[in-house]
Formats: sequence, C-alpha cells, structure tokens
Amino acid sequence: MINIRQLLANNIKESRKKLGLSQAKLAEKANLSTQYLAMIELTHKFPSPEKFKQIAIALEIDTPELFSMPPSAKIASLKLQRAIVTNIEKAVEDNVQTAIRTVVCGVVTAYLSGMEITGENKKEREKFAKKEFDKLENIPVNK
Repeated sequence: MINIRQLLANNIKESRKKLGLSQAKLAEKANLSTQYLAMIELTHKFPSPEKFKQIAIALEIDTPELFSMPPSAKIASLKLQRAIVTNIEKAVEDNVQTAIRTVVCGVVTAYLSGMEITGENKKEREKFAKKEFDKLENIPVNK
C-alpha cells in the first residue's frame, strides 16, 4: 500500500507535469527552493501545512488534492472489485447449475429405477432419460 509521503510526492509530480512545469518553475511559483521541492518529490522531506498550501496554489489545485488517490489507483481498485464480484457470481452460478443437475439426475434415476428394463419400457426409459438430460444444459440461472 502507498504511504502518505509517496502519495504526496506522486500527486505533486503528476500535477506539476500536467502543467508542464519543471521542479525549478514549481519551486519558484510556490516560493520554495528547488532542492526542498526535489526532497519532497523523493519522499525525503514532508512539508508543513503552510507549505502544502503554497504548493497547492502553485499547482492550481485544492490542498486536499495533494493527498487524493490518483485516478489510476481508483480505477485499478474498481476493476479489482468488479473482477472479484464476477468471479464470485461465476462460482455461484456453476455451483447452482451443478446442484440442479445433481437433483434432476437423482429424480430421473429414481423414476427410471422403477421401470422395467425390457422391451417397450426400455426404449421409453432411454427416450425419457435423453430428453431430461438434454434439458440440464439449458437450465436458466438467475443473475
């Protein structure tokens, strides 16, 4: 997980680059030394609240944006959540289908075991079994 210094450093760097500013230009706009700004971007220094405000003004953003998760991290988090939900839904669907097939197979087997296995009953049993097992492939599952 990203720490607060790294988050601040990344957000300053990204915002600075979006504005097309070098470290020297941003430092000048924020009334800071270039070395101090570089140390912040390298996570070696952590500015005071007053310096946060100066940096945010120079970057033309609100101070809290210095600590917001970058959109790419939010997007990655949402994609991961969706993937997890999709995997859970798929696992549930597979298990429901398996359970339904098991129950239907049991019912068909129980029905067939009561029939005689010779002559016309044998053909009838095979026809019924084929029809019922074919239905198993098309069992709808609520999503």
